[in-house]
Amino acid sequence: MAVKVITYDVGTTGLKVCLFDISAEESVKYLAGETEHYALHVLENGGVEQDPDDWWSAMAEGTKKLLEKSGTAKEEIKGISFCSQFQTVVMVDEEGNPLRRAMSCMDSRADKQFKDCMSTGIKVEGLDIIKVLKYMRTTGAVSGSAKDPAWKYLWVKENEPEIFEKTYKWLDAKEYLICKATGNMKASRDDACGTFLYDVHKNCWSEKLCKMLKIDMKHLPEVCASTDEVGKMLPHAAAELGLAEGTPVFSGGSDVSLCSVGAGCVEVGDVLIYSGTSGWVATTVDKLHLDLGNLIGALIGVDPTTYNYIAEVETSGKCMEWVKDRMDQMGMDYDEMIEYIKDTPAGSNGVVFSPWMHGNRCPFDDANSRGMFFNLDITTRGSDLMKSVIEGVCMHMRWLLECTEKSFETNPVVRFSGGSAIAPYICQVMADVLGRDVETIESPRQVGAMGAAALTAVSLGMLDDIKDIKKIIKVDTTYKPNLANYEVYTKIMPVFKELHKNNKKAYEILNGGK
Repeated sequence: MAVKVITYDVGTTGLKVCLFDISAEESVKYLAGETEHYALHVLENGGVEQDPDDWWSAMAEGTKKLLEKSGTAKEEIKGISFCSQFQTVVMVDEEGNPLRRAMSCMDSRADKQFKDCMSTGIKVEGLDIIKVLKYMRTTGAVSGSAKDPAWKYLWVKENEPEIFEKTYKWLDAKEYLICKATGNMKASRDDACGTFLYDVHKNCWSEKLCKMLKIDMKHLPEVCASTDEVGKMLPHAAAELGLAEGTPVFSGGSDVSLCSVGAGCVEVGDVLIYSGTSGWVATTVDKLHLDLGNLIGALIGVDPTTYNYIAEVETSGKCMEWVKDRMDQMGMDYDEMIEYIKDTPAGSNGVVFSPWMHGNRCPFDDANSRGMFFNLDITTRGSDLMKSVIEGVCMHMRWLLECTEKSFETNPVVRFSGGSAIAPYICQVMADVLGRDVETIESPRQVGAMGAAALTAVSLGMLDDIKDIKKIIKVDTTYKPNLANYEVYTKIMPVFKELHKNNKKAYEILNGGK
């Protein structure tokens, strides 16, 4: 028997409201969806902010539109859940009201706070070895970037003391929306783990790390499982959303966790390549591991028996969107752009693109790095530039996968999802760059929301275990690599990998003061 649920995919530029049928016998079936957009405020000091009330407004507007357009009665919805951007900092008062705009996962302004703590004493890879060891023993990973949440929290403490003084809790994005819906402030384990303050061995916030960073533990919310019901829909919240009062609200998880779940990558060795605004290579593993040299670590996911080994790139599909926007100015839509570049050979006639349009995290962390077109000549065509952007994103994913395989064995077939995966041409380029079979699922753009919906099947007792989700996620298409093209990309890869090292000082000169 199928039931209807609504899940919310809270992204960096918009919120998707998705309606699903879920059943243990058949599948997770996407029925309808609405997308509402909101502003991303990029500041000159490296700050990247969003208004939390914009998330709630988008959630309310999208839900009402979805119910009306799909002809679904509010009483039919048996629960809601969330897939969300994480490592976001929302400072709220005791009533759950935001005290300032949320600091996005892309926010890099807390470089001073990061270096004041982590660049002291004897160093390894530029980080204080004693503190690195404390992190690793407690979390299995290290807070190795100024973009990590604790440093943003400390930035507020140092630069906005009047805001800090009023703070009751520090929440992440979906936790804020859950608070708005239920009045409860609870964080899923995977979101808690993303702060790098969570003791993965004791399953609680780490007093030792909080003391080391001078984090007030009273500001940290209660931790729960991603499958937990965290409350019932409050009357005023239900009225704003157009849902029934008392509708169960489930915790859900981070986009990293739930995109893997929604792609069916729930068994050890499964690999998901995700390309949305940002992107990552996520491998399901059975132990904690940290590759400090490549800044890849294993994080707690929604399944308590496995971990997500995550290698991240800041801008992935955003690079492709950037190219599409330039084509729009030439009167070309997305399909026409693909048609325009389809005959461009692998390697884009020698043009190489670096997809670090807003800095990068893995396998190097450099907020100053940027995108570039390398190796242009007088014969270079617009189609070469356009295709090289797609190839650059795919080559960076290959680089991340190669770094992953230094530590873990991976399954030979890779799942590909996110907005980029709706284009068969891009999927084929991904297969050619990797030299591996690439699978896509039904509705790849909704993969995170699908993961949240699949998780509710466990929450509602329709499935016994999270690993059972694999049998209800359906593969749509398999792309086989063109091995001749793979050889071209193999030749380019060493050049691609050297672009950052060879230009790091130039990036710092041009962008270090921003």
